[in-house]
Amino acid sequence: MSTASVTSLKKTIRPIHLWAIAVGLVISGEYFGWNYGWGVAGTVGFLIATLIITVLYITFIFSFTELTTAIPHAGGPFAYSYKALGPLGGLVAGYATLIEFLFATPAIAFALGNYLHFLYPSLPVLSTAIACYLVFTAINLLGIKESAFFTLVVTLLAVGELLIYLGIVAPSFKLENFLHNNMPAGWGGVFAALPFAMWLYVCIEGVAMVAEEVSNPATSIPKGYISGILTLMLLAIGVMVFTGGITDWQQLTAIDYPLPESIGIVLGKDNSITKLFAGIGLFGLIASFHSIIIGYSRQLFAQARSGYLPKILSRVNHRQTPHWALMAGAVFGIVALCMGKTDQLVILSVMGAVVMYIMSMISLFVLRRKSPSLPRPYLVPLYPWFPAIALVLSIVALAAIIYYNARLSLFFFGGLAIMAIIFIGLGKHRQAVKNDVILEA
Repeated sequence: MSTASVTSLKKTIRPIHLWAIAVGLVISGEYFGWNYGWGVAGTVGFLIATLIITVLYITFIFSFTELTTAIPHAGGPFAYSYKALGPLGGLVAGYATLIEFLFATPAIAFALGNYLHFLYPSLPVLSTAIACYLVFTAINLLGIKESAFFTLVVTLLAVGELLIYLGIVAPSFKLENFLHNNMPAGWGGVFAALPFAMWLYVCIEGVAMVAEEVSNPATSIPKGYISGILTLMLLAIGVMVFTGGITDWQQLTAIDYPLPESIGIVLGKDNSITKLFAGIGLFGLIASFHSIIIGYSRQLFAQARSGYLPKILSRVNHRQTPHWALMAGAVFGIVALCMGKTDQLVILSVMGAVVMYIMSMISLFVLRRKSPSLPRPYLVPLYPWFPAIALVLSIVALAAIIYYNARLSLFFFGGLAIMAIIFIGLGKHRQAVKNDVILEA
C-alpha cells in the first residue's frame, strides 16, 4: 500500500446510498427515545417541541449542505470550524461531534438489547447490547462499499416497516386519547422536551463524514440530505401523532420499545403480527446503529489525521477502512453502556449535536465573509435567514438542555474544558492554520 493510501478513503457512494445513510443514521429515533419527551411535556407539548425542532433541522440541513459540498472532508463540522475559526474552533466542533455520535450509539445499543429482550426474555439487555457492538464493528471493517449497501437494505426495510406500523395503528387512533392531559407541564415542558424532539433527527448531519467517499459530492450530497430530511420529517410526525392516539399515552413514556408495545395494545400481545413486528422492528435500530458507527469512525479518523487525536486512529486497512478508529469507538461505546442509562445518553448526544450546530452555522457566516472565493457548488436558499434561524433555535435548544440537565451539562462542558487545557498546554492552539495541510482530503 502506498503512503498516500494509508490515510485516504475510497470514493464509491452514490445519491441513493446518501439517502440511506441520512435516513439510516436517524431512523431509530422514530423507534424509541422520543417517547421520553411525552413524559416531560405531554402529547401536544411534545408536538409543539417537535415542530420547533423540525424548523431547526430544515433550516440547518439546507445551510449545512453548503458547507458539506464546499468542504467535502471526513471531519465534517470539525473541518468547517477549523477552516473558519482556527484550531480552537476545530477543537470545540470536533469534541461536540464526537460526543454526539459516540453517545448516540450506546443509546441505540441499549434499545437493541431491550427489543431482543422483549422478544426473548432470557437474553440479558447489557450483554446483548455489547454483542451488537462487536458484530456491527466487524461488518464495518469489510469496507465502505459493503457497509453502504448494507445500510441501504436495512434502511429500506425500516422505512417500509414504519409505513406498515402506521397502517396498523391508524384505524385505532382517537383524538381524545391524544388530547388527554396533553400539556401537563405547560410551556416549561415544551422546552424540557426539546432534546427528545431532536432525537427524531439527530445525527443526520453524519452524511458529511462520508463526503470524501462520495463519487460526485457537488450534486450527490444535496440530493441525499434534502430527500433524507423530508423522509424523516413525515415519518417522525406520523409515528408520534398516531401512537399518541391509540391508548393512554402515559403508558409509553419510559420504555425503549414503544412501537411493539403499541401494536400489542392494538392487536394483543400474543398476536403473531405483534411478535413479527417486534422482530423486524430491529431493522430501524440496526440501520441507525450501523450508520452512526460509520459516522464516528470517520470523525475519529479525520481528527487523528489532522493531529487532534493519536495518529494511529488515522490509519486504514487494505480495504481503505479506518479500522483502529472503528475499534476505538466500540471500546468507548461499551464503557458508556456499562455506565449510563438511555435517557442520559440521549441528552448527552443531543447536547453535543446542538453545540456542533451552533459552531457550524457560525462557521458558515464566517466563511462567507472570510473566503468569498471558496467554490460553493450548492448555496443555501434564503441566505442569511436560513442559517440565522438555525443558529437562534440551536442556542435556544442548548439553553433549555442546560437548564433542565445541569449535572449532564457539567459533565459535557467539564470534558470540553479538560480537552481545551490539554490542547493549549501542548501549544496546538498556536499552530499555523494551514488548511491545505490540516484539511487535505
